[in-house]
Amino acid sequence: MNEPALAAITNAVGTNVGPAEIASAIGRLISDGTIPSGNRLPTVRALARNLNVSPSVVADAWRRLDHAGLLTTEGRRGSFVRSRRQPEDPGRFWQVPVNPHTYRLDLSTGTPDPALLPPLGPALAALRDQPPVSSYLDQPTLPALSEVLRQRWPFEPEALTVVDGALDALDRIIAETVNYGDRVLVEDPGFPPTIDMLELAGAELIPVPVIKGGLDPEALARGLTAYPSLLVFQPRAHNPTGWSHDAERIDQLAGLLEGSDLLVIEDDHSGEVSGAALHSLGSRLPDRVIHIRSFSKAYGPDLRLAAVGGAGPVIEAMVHRRQLGPAWSSRLLQGVLLELLTDPGTADTVALAAESYAGRRSSVIKSLVERGVSVPGTSGFNLWLEVGDETNALIALSAQGIGAAPGSPFMVGPGSTPHLRLTLATVAEGSDDLAEALADAASIPPGRRVGV
Repeated sequence: MNEPALAAITNAVGTNVGPAEIASAIGRLISDGTIPSGNRLPTVRALARNLNVSPSVVADAWRRLDHAGLLTTEGRRGSFVRSRRQPEDPGRFWQVPVNPHTYRLDLSTGTPDPALLPPLGPALAALRDQPPVSSYLDQPTLPALSEVLRQRWPFEPEALTVVDGALDALDRIIAETVNYGDRVLVEDPGFPPTIDMLELAGAELIPVPVIKGGLDPEALARGLTAYPSLLVFQPRAHNPTGWSHDAERIDQLAGLLEGSDLLVIEDDHSGEVSGAALHSLGSRLPDRVIHIRSFSKAYGPDLRLAAVGGAGPVIEAMVHRRQLGPAWSSRLLQGVLLELLTDPGTADTVALAAESYAGRRSSVIKSLVERGVSVPGTSGFNLWLEVGDETNALIALSAQGIGAAPGSPFMVGPGSTPHLRLTLATVAEGSDDLAEALADAASIPPGRRVGV
């Protein structure tokens, strides 16, 4: 029996009250820390006796708290306050990149090669005669840009807008759609910032392994039995594994999802430089899919722009909420993006960049295979390298001036094999020395101490 919790609830609630009042009072005690995460709550009968109500009234309050995601019941062990990551916890994302300028070769950051980005000067110059914004109530997306985006969208979106990058889009959609305690299907391994956002929103994560061809259909089917409200995944150039969803896998996933009403978020973070064709669930479930298309990898991170299109109610709610804050992404930057998207020379530059990234990745993979090391995936910037020991592998690479991202922040489910995530965007083709270093680091067995 948790006597302090029983006393706190009794004092906060009073007697002869209904389930709504009991649930609200306990919710406040949890929010202010009086009853911390992980604490066991009093039994239904003990609390009912103290509050002078029937056990069914307390049981109804427990159901309300469970529906709100504030408690979890573990059978005979009792009911416990659900653990929730605190906002001050830096989370997974800040475990990934190394400190800038620390290594001669930094493979941790996930950013594109500046030398392969199209020049922005001509696009900026083309805007010199553009009229300034005349009203705070102008459309948040330039009509001409919206038209171009719709023409290139993988399905007919019910609504479409532009925000400040893919992470801004994910953050805003999650804020609109995820309630504390909601179950969410996520990739395993997954993208650390996305996992951080969902954990901060109080979501219960259901990991779905990423295998050749995309998400594992059998694991997704099992996850759907838990009645999740959301699926978040990357349709191509999966970060970190490099797998992309093929048409057959998308058809399989769509068939599984047709019987549910969950929302789907597709994060197409690499866009035109993914090195793989795009297959979208929106082509099968357009009213339940929100597709995010980032332009940072292909056109430049400092544009800070991504388009969001798909399920109308969610996007419209996001647009309305945004009116209370920044309201729109700079229309000047939108104008630059429009010029870039419609310029044939820029299209050639982006196509060349995609070819270069694919060549660099293939070159390193070929050298690794020659050394007996295989890696998954066929697209994107990244390499998902299995290692014997994560810490030892990081230390071994660091000793040679190579920075890498640890794999653990990307992993969701228990019992995952140690990995490193390596971004190859700036690695020249034919890097045998790098492949040798990676192969050596991968082969260090667990438990062996590595000196620097």
